Amino acid sequence: MSDTKILVIDNDPGICELIKTHFESEGYEVKTVSDGSESISAFKMYEPDITLLDIMLPKKDGWQVCREIREISSRPIIMISAKSDIFDKVLGLELGADDYLVKPFDIKELSARIKAVLRRCQKDTSQVDEEVVKFENIEISLQKYELKLRGKSIDIPPKELELLYFLASNYNRVFSRDQLLDKVWGFDYLGDSRTVDVHIKRLREKLQGISDKWLIKTVWGVGYKFEFLN
Repeated sequence: MSDTKILVIDNDPGICELIKTHFESEGYEVKTVSDGSESISAFKMYEPDITLLDIMLPKKDGWQVCREIREISSRPIIMISAKSDIFDKVLGLELGADDYLVKPFDIKELSARIKAVLRRCQKDTSQVDEEVVKFENIEISLQKYELKLRGKSIDIPPKELELLYFLASNYNRVFSRDQLLDKVWGFDYLGDSRTVDVHIKRLREKLQGISDKWLIKTVWGVGYKFEFLN
């Protein structure tokens, strides 16, 4: 992990010092920022491998920071906040966060979550199936991490693309949320199964009106499937 860089965006000096001390002792590089308005320039200059982002920041809150990071990068974000409501967790995931951890937290749990997120985002592309999945008006390449709709490349976060690729590669098969978490996020995923619902919702928004030959279908009481309509 000696080359791994963590950006901590949090206005609590105690939290920043705890994270910096612990992870530097594990061999990470750590930079801290306490002001939301300075976070994007710090992100661009530092180019972190992962960002730990608080919500309640001065001048610009974590929601807006997350949106702006996602406009320029798909690098992983873990939101860390005292806000524990399901609404806040779901909103964080909808904005593009990869995980959400509630304060106060155990530093060992944070370490495990960081390692899990980095493993998911740093898969060896040499082992990826080079086949492109194609249906009417859609083309999904996991090798290139590329989604094309009607021949045009569409920006899409890596985890959304992996979920879409998996469902489309196994079209007309139903998968439960737990199965999708295992197949797409990995068995060591520590987050909530609702993250599947959040990613499905975002995919449907991107795919709306693209074709009437296929759809991502909810199978009530079971899960989801990519349904190809013969």
